[in-house]
Amino acid sequence: MSKDLNLTILQTLPIKKLKDGNVLLTRKFEEATSKFGSLWPGSLTVLMEETNRENDNIDKKVFKLKELPFKIEIVSFDEINPTKLRNKTSLVLATLGFRQNHISQVCQKAGVPCIYISEYTLKTRKQIIEVEEEQPLRRLWRSRWEESQERKQRNAIALAAGLQCNGMPTYEVYRKINRNPLLFFDTRITKEMLATPKDIEKRTQTLTENKPLRLVFSGRLNRMKGADHLIDVAQELKQLRVPFHLSISGAGELEEAMRQRIKAEGLSDCIEMMKVPDFNTIFFPFVKANIDLFICCHRQGDPSCTYVETMSCGVPIVGYANEAFEGIVEKSKSGWLVEMNQPKLLAKKVAELNNKRDEIKAMSYKALDFAQQHTFEKTYDARISHMKQIALIK
Repeated sequence: MSKDLNLTILQTLPIKKLKDGNVLLTRKFEEATSKFGSLWPGSLTVLMEETNRENDNIDKKVFKLKELPFKIEIVSFDEINPTKLRNKTSLVLATLGFRQNHISQVCQKAGVPCIYISEYTLKTRKQIIEVEEEQPLRRLWRSRWEESQERKQRNAIALAAGLQCNGMPTYEVYRKINRNPLLFFDTRITKEMLATPKDIEKRTQTLTENKPLRLVFSGRLNRMKGADHLIDVAQELKQLRVPFHLSISGAGELEEAMRQRIKAEGLSDCIEMMKVPDFNTIFFPFVKANIDLFICCHRQGDPSCTYVETMSCGVPIVGYANEAFEGIVEKSKSGWLVEMNQPKLLAKKVAELNNKRDEIKAMSYKALDFAQQHTFEKTYDARISHMKQIALIK
């Protein structure tokens, strides 16, 4: 196999330059791109657009641009043309979205294969609009605009040499219109980080001792992730007289309002706001050793890495039946689905499980089994193999 395959990645995450010459990115981006670089047999260049906006990702981090283990070029995606790509790269990895829907056409003219990454279906994009946009006319305009973008995305997918689908929703919708589709589930969890059967046995001992259920949520504290519904779930569990303790890890626009509600509604004894502890050294080990159920109130179907990463702890999930979580449950036979936007029903399901604690333990093993099949290594090996094949058959 050729060892001089040059990979170009178009990253949707914008880059922010800081006054001291450093840049603001995310740990997840750096880790994932470094992994690509270590597995890819050739050079790797990341093209990113610049932004002046603050990064709202909870794992944002300042990096020294020259010390990153891969090359970053700051460009405008509108200015990418066949000349920039022709004879300069072996493969382009792009992401579906209005800023990159033209890239497969540019690549075709340049004679360079293009693979798209897909994450959000039209249904999910519309759900996000419903959550984010309060003005009816603005909501309608954005919805119609997404419909027009869907046509452009489908044309881009059909023209591309390959498609990598993050999660079941876009895989089911788009796989038939591309000749080389691949399904994967995003995760940062390596093989050595996985929980073990012994971990599950030790952790679930408290279930047989009739101690309060230990619940957790992690992620951005905004309406899209349903963070506001967590307090509603807790209120209902109190009403149902279910003993529990909910740990909430995250940051975001709703954080202060949530803290105020917790205090005002007398929930301080059963809810802990953890902020954002380091994922690898603090939060992941904490969940693996101390949590019975993950509470997922995601009000749309984005293919969050939270799903597989939670299951990697041997912890099952009870959550809203968005299309991403539905796909996970279907594939893994693990977890419990509840009607969308119904926090009282979610609490009712937790109350039922409180009386059937053996089901929580059994589902913990099913969750771990699925995660073992989708570790960081296995996921990236499959994606890199798919990319090499397409790069070499152009």
